[in-house]
Amino acid sequence: MVAFFALTALPARALPVPPDPEKGEALAQHWCAACHLVSPDQKNANSDVPSFASIANNKKLTAKTLQVFLSTPHAKMPDMHLSRNEIADIVAYIGSLGR
Repeated sequence: MVAFFALTALPARALPVPPDPEKGEALAQHWCAACHLVSPDQKNANSDVPSFASIANNKKLTAKTLQVFLSTPHAKMPDMHLSRNEIADIVAYIGSLGR
């Protein structure tokens, strides 16, 4: 009986949060839209960087490669200090743009 109460006193392990493309879109609008075309209704972007739709349709880029890319600082991109969940949300959003 003591063992039962001792085990139930332990904090529950957090369940993983599934990626949320809507949160990813909001993050992309905040962090990425100054340079990238992040949504179909966006009017202006830097023509020297790929749109999120072109990234989504690039068969060489997988969810894992995008996660690694967004986790690594790059000289031309701001250091966004994104959490793993935020990165997963952005990757899910990019994936939602693919055909």
